Amino acid sequence: MPRVWEVPVHDSTRVRDVRVAAGAAARQVGLAEDRVAGAELVATELATNLLKHAGGGQILLDLVGPPVPAYGDERISMVQIMAVDHGPGMRDSDAALRDGYSTTASLGAGLGTCLRTADDFGLHSTPGRGTIVMARVGPGPRRDTAAPHSGPLPVRAGGVNVPLAAAEFSGDAWACVRTSDRVTLMLADGLGHGPLAARASSAAVEAVRTAPHLPPADLLRRLHGALRDTRGAAVAVAHLDVTAGRLHFAGVGNVGARLRRGDSWHGLVSHPGIVGAHFPAHLPARQETWTDDCLLVLHSDGLPSRWSPGPAVHAPTSLDPAVIAASIVRDASSAARPVRDDTAVVVLSPCPPDRSS
Repeated sequence: MPRVWEVPVHDSTRVRDVRVAAGAAARQVGLAEDRVAGAELVATELATNLLKHAGGGQILLDLVGPPVPAYGDERISMVQIMAVDHGPGMRDSDAALRDGYSTTASLGAGLGTCLRTADDFGLHSTPGRGTIVMARVGPGPRRDTAAPHSGPLPVRAGGVNVPLAAAEFSGDAWACVRTSDRVTLMLADGLGHGPLAARASSAAVEAVRTAPHLPPADLLRRLHGALRDTRGAAVAVAHLDVTAGRLHFAGVGNVGARLRRGDSWHGLVSHPGIVGAHFPAHLPARQETWTDDCLLVLHSDGLPSRWSPGPAVHAPTSLDPAVIAASIVRDASSAARPVRDDTAVVVLSPCPPDRSS
């Protein structure tokens, strides 16, 4: 079961905790020592920035796959470092990435260093609402593959996972797997909390990787068998056929799903039940048209069902989907209203038109 790390950063003593957690995460996925050092450097810079510019915030570390689905890349291989705050925000985030730019009489090289060190980097800031900075550190340049249909797809996936009360394990887990020109996105919410819930959701991830080609309803039936010796989970599955422009969806339990097309949102409804324990006799699947302006959000019930989309969801092609996911969690909570459960949000969004990989 992969760990998740949540480190509140409200004084300088927590910067070391963030650095240690980043090093542990990087070693857990087997990164070379130079990349371990890179993860530690990025985490330290982001934690320091939280204190310096936002008066504190939180660092979330997770073990994820690359955001653009590709053959053989769905296995965990990267450390995702997310800095989230409710601070004053930035009026010019582009300037903040340039070396030498500073609002605190410092050298102004922190974010630029993170951008150069990370394999993937994303930033979104809204004055008066706060800032989210994301960096993923992996083994370095992606390997090429000669597999058929191995070219880039015009979609990418990303998410954020926040354990309840800074626990070692989250009961939520998600996976994104590619087969040919199709992408399967799954989010599982293991019943309860802690290691036993994490075991259930992790079993769902492994089962999805064995048969991602199956339609959502059939895949959920397979997961039902795979989770029988666990406490069970609520699971939602979305299957996108990129060539046909069709999104197929089915869910069991209280995992939420919303699809945005243009300026309108509508929910995708799951069926009552528990995968691995109480599977519905009839499981309807839903089909939707997928266009270049679509955005799909899956979330566990740690996120309030009436969450409101914030500014980040209105720029899906320019923002990494993990940044969008973090903004949804951040805007639905606060220091006075923390998350009430393990909370995972995963987003499937279009790639920028000029993205080649």
